[in-house]
Amino acid sequence: DHSLVEELRKELSTRFRVEDIVSCSDAMNNIFKILPQISDSDSSVLIEGETGTGKELMARAIHNMSPRKDKPFIAINCGALPDTLLESELFGYKKGAFTNAVKDKPGQFALADGGTIFLDEIGETSQAFQVSLLRVLQEHEFTPLGSLSKEKSNIRIIAATNKNLSEMVSLAKFRQDLYYRINVIRLTLPPLRQRMEDVPLLVDRFVQKLNALQGKYIQGIDQSVLQALMAHEFPGNIRELENVIEHAFVLCSEGFIDSSHLPGFLAAAPSMPRPGGSDDPVKNAQIKLITDALARNNNNKNAAAKDLGIHKSTLFRRIKKLGIPL
Repeated sequence: DHSLVEELRKELSTRFRVEDIVSCSDAMNNIFKILPQISDSDSSVLIEGETGTGKELMARAIHNMSPRKDKPFIAINCGALPDTLLESELFGYKKGAFTNAVKDKPGQFALADGGTIFLDEIGETSQAFQVSLLRVLQEHEFTPLGSLSKEKSNIRIIAATNKNLSEMVSLAKFRQDLYYRINVIRLTLPPLRQRMEDVPLLVDRFVQKLNALQGKYIQGIDQSVLQALMAHEFPGNIRELENVIEHAFVLCSEGFIDSSHLPGFLAAAPSMPRPGGSDDPVKNAQIKLITDALARNNNNKNAAAKDLGIHKSTLFRRIKKLGIPL
């Protein structure tokens, strides 16, 4: 009878989960706290973070918690389309606007009326397209290709990038006026290596998801696998972790995932160093996270706390609790 375990799992899930995002890290929970207010507003949002940190999941969470939740959510990868296709995809076109335009086609801005448009990788767009997008944000209207009249736009823009847009603005690679238009509310998602305490939660989430999709009953991962995961830097972030668990699912038919089910680069990985002699990989990850932040900030604890997205008193308590020598 696993009913008690499932009840505890549900309780933990509600404490550390918002929509499809799970986290127990301070940096992410600080975002969770303000997400309802962000969702209730109609302001543009800029989500920054490395590839694979869950920017689209965050955008969907904002939409699903907003008054626009019953209207469409449309995601566009700006880096995947050239300017001409991107404009016709977003703004639509009229019959005869170009060769093969045999009938009118509404764009995503028209289809998402009342809803949300998510512009992923907005840093990849050209300045010519940025001018068109700026006009939509300023005037709340757009002109389909080949049309002589404008159409009203009732959409919310959420943009995302894995680049430093403020640096691109200073180098004249991104329009300053557009940057300030989309940067009304900015959320920065930390990479997985800065929130390693989330690895067990994320693994549990992926195991549940894959069990449901593949009709299996994998119980979880064993200690050696957790140790290997905690020792890995995850340059591909959460997406890489999910791929690792999916790879293990292919090889594991029942019971617990062990190190033989991991990809070669992880199965052969050395165990994480154990500062303070701890055998707990989660505690080791927390120690490594704090010591790395201190090292990056020349042992300035105030700066390290800001880097970690926590209050300095919280950092002092954790240093004492984990027994980190200073």
